Amino acid sequence: MFSFQELKRSLGVSLWFAFLTFPIMVIRADPIERTVVWRWDNLVFVAIGSFVISLLVRAWYAQRDRRRERQSANCQPARQPLLQLVLHEPRYLYPLAGAALLFATAFPFIFSTYQTNIMITALMYVMLGLGLNIVVGLAGLLDLGYVAFYAVGAYTYALLNLHFGLGFWTVLPIGALLAAAFGVALGFPVLRLRGDYLAIVTLGFGEIIRLILENWNEFSRGPSGIANIPRPGFFGIELSLDNAILYLYYLMIAMVIITIFVVNRLQDSRIGRAWIALREDEIACQAMGIDKTKTKLTAFALGATWAGLVGVIFAAKTTFINPASFTFLESAIILCIVVLGGMGSIVGVIIAAMVLILLPEYLRALSDYRMLAFGAVLVTMMIFRPQGLIANVRRTYRFEKKPAEADHE
Repeated sequence: MFSFQELKRSLGVSLWFAFLTFPIMVIRADPIERTVVWRWDNLVFVAIGSFVISLLVRAWYAQRDRRRERQSANCQPARQPLLQLVLHEPRYLYPLAGAALLFATAFPFIFSTYQTNIMITALMYVMLGLGLNIVVGLAGLLDLGYVAFYAVGAYTYALLNLHFGLGFWTVLPIGALLAAAFGVALGFPVLRLRGDYLAIVTLGFGEIIRLILENWNEFSRGPSGIANIPRPGFFGIELSLDNAILYLYYLMIAMVIITIFVVNRLQDSRIGRAWIALREDEIACQAMGIDKTKTKLTAFALGATWAGLVGVIFAAKTTFINPASFTFLESAIILCIVVLGGMGSIVGVIIAAMVLILLPEYLRALSDYRMLAFGAVLVTMMIFRPQGLIANVRRTYRFEKKPAEADHE
């Protein structure tokens, strides 16, 4: 049973939540008729629903605490969640990855072109999330201006095609290299910064890039943007719109697979260990002889490389870009993907990208309440899984004596 204090706190939560959602759920203005409709029944539903949910959350927390107390009393190790155990066990992970790849291959033939186009966007955000995961998840450098490198890649393709007629495949590596150069340029001034100060500087960097693109009309055509950007070609063959979408979809599948492979190898490499050490304790990392400057610049450069690649693909997909596509909200969404998926977790970032990009599209039936439901899902996740959907498992090393050494002793 719930105590009086818990009931009182849940009642306070329901009243506060009803107050916060009052302008959205209760007031509905009709600008044509110039009338206001007061929907008080919605306020009652919100209050009762939030009260019940608060009680359920408190019951779940109490049950979890009792379970932990029993485990500590019996000296039992804490059990890993089933999903995390399955996705980190090779005998389960490889069949699931094969099934996911098979489904992804058959996706365009099962669903419509519109659904395929949405999935291309989701795959682009998977690449962006994995790129930012290098900077934030592995190296622990909070970057709020990641969208700037995304914009560099997109405008690289648009401007080089506009002025020099360069094609998609020619510009793709150029966009990645330019974005990496901008990553290094950002990395140098922030070498001594960390935490909130680093976040503010990177946020300012992203806004500077956007404002330059918006106001330098002679260079970027300003708010009008650049149109008629060619889609990716296939050995010089002109593709129809449906075929171009299908081609871009399979191209994104290949790019995501390459990204997963490269990021996984980087994570297990020497530089990956240096990133994790830098994230855990910067002073201890430097004391162990790791070059902090090189480690940070490598993280910024490699993270920006993937943003530049996706920027080129974005320009080719939409055939039109302008500075409004590269606002701070994009950086926030990509950061949400990394945090929601789990810092440093590749599988978690993939799942989070699919959830955060596909969920708003499939919640369009909720109309006015779509973003409210979207935010509620995020808040619920942060309450029940603050470490992310798939928390990265910390590796442990155990030294065991050889049988011969044990017999000798």
